[in-house]
Amino acid sequence: MNCISVQTEPFDITAVQDELRAESPAIGALVSFVGLMRDINEGDAVSTMTLEHYPGMTEKALETIVAEANERWDLIGIRVIHRVGELKPQDPIVLVAVTSAHRGEAFQACEFIIDYLKSRAPFWKKENTPEGERWVDARHTDKEAEDRWSSHA
Repeated sequence: MNCISVQTEPFDITAVQDELRAESPAIGALVSFVGLMRDINEGDAVSTMTLEHYPGMTEKALETIVAEANERWDLIGIRVIHRVGELKPQDPIVLVAVTSAHRGEAFQACEFIIDYLKSRAPFWKKENTPEGERWVDARHTDKEAEDRWSSHA
């Protein structure tokens, strides 16, 4: 079963994994990725970050990414939780958790989902630094990570 959530509230990583794991006795692997807010970016201290999104469009983009992962691999369940609003260093930002019968498919699907999420999901980041607020541009490495999956289609 798949579940996508964009929310301001913190999430409980263990509870999400336990819920996902309990869905089927056929699950042989659960792979998850948790992205955390860093206190430094591009050499500058970052005290807070505000994540914005376009409600409806963001969820639709995440649904498309999850659907593509399901087409590529034999998966049992997927959870994607992405926070928005103000975050502080070490706050969990995103959780991608994938279950399958075998670890290889779960690892690949988890990596694929986070790579596509970073480049295709409409989120905007504004950092608060000692010099003031600034919007964060997309990284070229995110696009490179997405592009490598085109050869795995």
